[in-house]
Amino acid sequence: MSETGVLVQVQKLKKHFPITQGIIIQKEVGAVLAVDGVTFDIYQGETLGLVGESGCGKTTAGRTILHLYQPTDGRVVFDGQDLTTLSSEELRRMRRRMQMIFQDPYASLNPRMTIARIISEPLRAHDLASRKEQVERVQELLRLVRLNPRFINRYPHEFSGGQRQRIGIARALASEPEFIVCDEPISALDVSIQAQVVNLLEELQEEFGLTYLFIAHDLSMVRHICDRVAVMYLGRIVELAQKDELYNHPVHPYTQALLSAVPVPDPPLERKRQRILLEGDVPSPIDPPPGCNFHTRCPRATDTCSKEEPFLHEVKEGHFVACRAC
Repeated sequence: MSETGVLVQVQKLKKHFPITQGIIIQKEVGAVLAVDGVTFDIYQGETLGLVGESGCGKTTAGRTILHLYQPTDGRVVFDGQDLTTLSSEELRRMRRRMQMIFQDPYASLNPRMTIARIISEPLRAHDLASRKEQVERVQELLRLVRLNPRFINRYPHEFSGGQRQRIGIARALASEPEFIVCDEPISALDVSIQAQVVNLLEELQEEFGLTYLFIAHDLSMVRHICDRVAVMYLGRIVELAQKDELYNHPVHPYTQALLSAVPVPDPPLERKRQRILLEGDVPSPIDPPPGCNFHTRCPRATDTCSKEEPFLHEVKEGHFVACRAC
């Protein structure tokens, strides 16, 4: 780990998906700007929340950080190593230290493989254990995620959604990673199960010193589990701060609108609250507006906002905002 305590540095990261036309000769006619220049650090042992409405690029950012998607531009530095400069073999070795928990516990597990084979896959890929040791390790991992170790020869269809997500967590832990991207790990689960999975993630983090990037759109859950929160809009980070600072003193107009939609479990207070309703629709990532990509819906927008792109600047210690009107 670096001397500053930063485990992951994301610098001006971009991921653009090309749009092509033609059957035989394909010509690129445009691109989907899914992630368009995001910058942030993730510190050792912390949980950084990445929030925003559906389609803003959260999942793409997580996958690009792990190089499941090849970045279009920018850098990802993990423990001092620039992942964008590594060869495929060096990157494969580095992947042992970085894992992902996927959103859909039904689609992320191979239905033709037993639980033992699914969880031991990272062990085989990185040659970390013999066959006998793999069985022992899988049983140990099942105990860690509160599942019966006798389940190793069962198939995914024999488990509930919450149990499948625990299997996904066990698989992510198999290679003893330091950094895990949690891609909306509870959004597909029943509300009664969500808290159990989040508590499990917190316990595992404390026990193994894990670092999380927690991608979600449930802002109440993000406030519970995360240390800092980054707000994303149309492929860019618009605000980043400690969770209490962000929730109590949001600066960016989009963050204010987003937080105004979070229900408060206090009926009298909820009735007094004023919702901030944004006009218009989210622009297309194929053709985002010039300047600040939020200016078409922003109540504070000026002429400058439509011409000049804002950059994250520090408005208070540890509180960063990308807004020229703030």
